[in-house]
Amino acid sequence: MLTNRRRFIKTSGSMAIGALVPFRLVSDPKNLQPFQWMTGNLTFSFDVQAGKLRQKRLLPSRSSVQQDNSSGVEVALQCSGENSPDQGMKSGMGQPGARLLFAGYSEESTGAGKRLICTHTDPLLSLQVDSVYEGFDGVPVVRRHSRVTNNSRAAIGIEFLSSAMLHGLSAPQEYDRELRIHVAMNSWMAEGQWHTFRPSEMGFVENERTSWSEARAGSIGSWSTERYLPMAIVENSKLGLAWFWQIEHNGSWYWEISNVSARNNYADDVYAYLGGPDDLHSAAWKHLEPGATYETVPVAIGCVAGGFDQAIEALTRYRRVACVKASRNNSRCPVIFNDYMNCLWGDPTEQKELPLIAAAAKAGCEYFVIDAGWYAEIEEDWSPTIGSWQPASSRWPHGLKFVLDQIRRSGMIPGLWLEPEVAGAKSLLAQKPDSWFFMRHGNRVLKNSRYLLDFRNPEVRAYLDEVITRLVNEYGVGYIKMDYNVDSLQGTELNADSFGQGLLEHNRAHLAWLESILQRYPELVIENCGSGGGRMDYAMLSRLQIQSMTDQENYRKLPAILVDASAAVLPEQLAIWSYPLENADADQASFNMVTAMLCRIHQSGRLDSISTEAGKQVAEGIRIYKEVLRRHIPEAVPFYPLGMSDVTNPNGPVVLGIRAPTQSLLGVWRLDGPATTTIPWTNAEPKLLYPSDLGIRIATSEGTLQIEFPRSRMACLLTA
Repeated sequence: MLTNRRRFIKTSGSMAIGALVPFRLVSDPKNLQPFQWMTGNLTFSFDVQAGKLRQKRLLPSRSSVQQDNSSGVEVALQCSGENSPDQGMKSGMGQPGARLLFAGYSEESTGAGKRLICTHTDPLLSLQVDSVYEGFDGVPVVRRHSRVTNNSRAAIGIEFLSSAMLHGLSAPQEYDRELRIHVAMNSWMAEGQWHTFRPSEMGFVENERTSWSEARAGSIGSWSTERYLPMAIVENSKLGLAWFWQIEHNGSWYWEISNVSARNNYADDVYAYLGGPDDLHSAAWKHLEPGATYETVPVAIGCVAGGFDQAIEALTRYRRVACVKASRNNSRCPVIFNDYMNCLWGDPTEQKELPLIAAAAKAGCEYFVIDAGWYAEIEEDWSPTIGSWQPASSRWPHGLKFVLDQIRRSGMIPGLWLEPEVAGAKSLLAQKPDSWFFMRHGNRVLKNSRYLLDFRNPEVRAYLDEVITRLVNEYGVGYIKMDYNVDSLQGTELNADSFGQGLLEHNRAHLAWLESILQRYPELVIENCGSGGGRMDYAMLSRLQIQSMTDQENYRKLPAILVDASAAVLPEQLAIWSYPLENADADQASFNMVTAMLCRIHQSGRLDSISTEAGKQVAEGIRIYKEVLRRHIPEAVPFYPLGMSDVTNPNGPVVLGIRAPTQSLLGVWRLDGPATTTIPWTNAEPKLLYPSDLGIRIATSEGTLQIEFPRSRMACLLTA
């Protein structure tokens, strides 16, 4: 049992980068001194009070903002049977978290920056708690997680353990005037819609004491982004600072903002608790055996001088440096055709595909993906039959491989739709034993006519390995649209401490399986899709190369989804549909193209039968994308000249900019509003890039840019 307090040999200022420096034992807690840790343009400040480590306000390095008296627990931990503060449903305190004794800290260098580890002990329960901070050179973001080891002889229950804490966000009783919380709400076909709230509008109301309420967001289940994106920005207008976070998990998560009191119920700190699944919010109680270690999910945290745009720029740069392992597959930003949206709608056949393949190749597409239904016999519902992943003979009289080979002969790479995490209720796969599936209350979980496969079972992973091997090696598939059209909700009880822990273990097994697939097939591109953006998190996107943004079927709503989603996903990973309808004119076709040309093009629509004028706009848009735009996208950062967009507003203009080192690009959409859009503009003189033949005019005057559209429902791209 660890009873001695230890600490790293004291240094001045920030610690030096180098090999892991050993702790030095100290016998007197008074010798534990406050310290700072600086990394990636961030300064973390820590105090030591009565032998307990307390975290102060996170600041940008060289910030003029001063520290105040606010501080709080460096890690929040609640164990079963331990006294819990009378704080409502909040997670900012807890025991033994509040009483943990500081044992010391160490630092080590990493390939991308450096790592800080702060160690705590609890003599009463014989716990060791390590807080891990991973910094990255050049970006004001740190990835943070916690781990707890049970050094006792008895099992211990974990109710919650924070991945990260932030403190000093505001004056304790001034937060409703000082703070604005930016939250991205998510829904099917209305993804990533950002809204700004005062704390009181989210339930955290000033009461001149310690609040029992909190501003919070979270998700329960395997759709990590069903209601909110797992990120937020907290802007303090008085200090001119913005703190932000990104919870990197493909399952349940939770964050809260509230205040806490050290004495007499008068608040002395405004904090943020950030974490993954826990007992209260996602039924994820953990039974920690003697000698065992439990780790939280990772969370990225940061702070910048400025507001929303500066926070998104920092997160964008962090995602490129720290998250995207498969970036080489995105550096070219190849154009993808998918046959689903306003095209075949899950009813592919050889007869329908062959003319589409020719049209997509002629338009300049580089991948051709056959979406859902390729395995279901004609007249058979494709949804409840999924799981066997064998091509339907009635759809492919010459065999599916014949059509896939035709895609390759046309100069494109073939792809197929797959939903590997489920078994249709009417499929042969559903006949497998219960150990293959999620179970609750003694029954299989049935969602959307699908049973949910449990990736903790090695037989499940082996079966799906065989499916991927067959598609890649026998059929020559180079792209998989990996969809997921269900949400597990709480999780599974089978071989689990709790529903939520079963889900967490499945989530982690699923990520490990994805990594193994890409290790075996490094050139394979896997698209992340959950009915569009239902699982749009950077646990998934740090493994997979591209994100299917939405299933939105009204092309006029796509620009607003694009603008808001650009704050959550790298532009080189963010795929947006372009699907001119069969009766599309040049205006509609170019509108669709502009929407997709600032990120990744997911081309669809009946390119084999659209009008000549619409077809010319599609081909010209793809040509400009390939020759002019896409080389800038993997280096670009989004900016928002008119702020974020609202998918429910058909009258307001929509504007998105992306800024690369040598080129800025601006997309402008007119829906049903005024003919002229006016944008603040102090950059270089812009040039109309696309479309150039539809009468759109641009002009600059006294710090503004005016774009005049001759007709409603038009769009254009500008360069500067």
